[in-house]
Amino acid sequence: MRIEPQWIDYNGHLNMAYYNVMFDRAIDELWLQLGIGPTYMKARQGSTFTAECHVRYLREIHLGDPVQISILLVGADEKRLHTFEELRHADEGWLSATSENMTLHIDMAARKTAPFPPDIRARVEAVAKAHGAVARPEGIGRKIAMPSK
Repeated sequence: MRIEPQWIDYNGHLNMAYYNVMFDRAIDELWLQLGIGPTYMKARQGSTFTAECHVRYLREIHLGDPVQISILLVGADEKRLHTFEELRHADEGWLSATSENMTLHIDMAARKTAPFPPDIRARVEAVAKAHGAVARPEGIGRKIAMPSK
C-alpha cells in the first residue's frame, strides 16, 4: 500500500486514523481468505465486528513511503479472532505501528455474537495452527498504563 496525500496531517506525517484504515484494509484480505468477507455477509448473514483494538505508533510514516502489513492470527475460538498486525516500511523493513484486535463473529439477522459455521471454523483453525508455528512478535498483550517507578 501507499500513503494517500489526504491522510497526511498538519504534523507532516500519517494521521493516526489512517493507520486504522490501512490495518482494516489488510484484515479484509485475511477475511476473504477465511471466507468471511462481503459475500459471506450477503449469502450467509454472518459478519465480524471489532470488539477491542490497541494500536501502537512506533515510528512516523510519511507521504510516499511504501508500507506492508503482516497479520498473525494469535488465537481463535468458536466466535472470536485475536489478531496482531504489523505495519512496516516496505523497502526498509522498519516497524511503524502495530494493531492488536479482538474480533467477534456476528449473526447479522440477530445482531448478536454467534459461533462460526463449521466450514469457516475449519478454515480459521487451519490458519491459527499455521500461525501458531510463527514466533510471537514483541508487543502482543500489551496494555496501556503509566510507567511504574
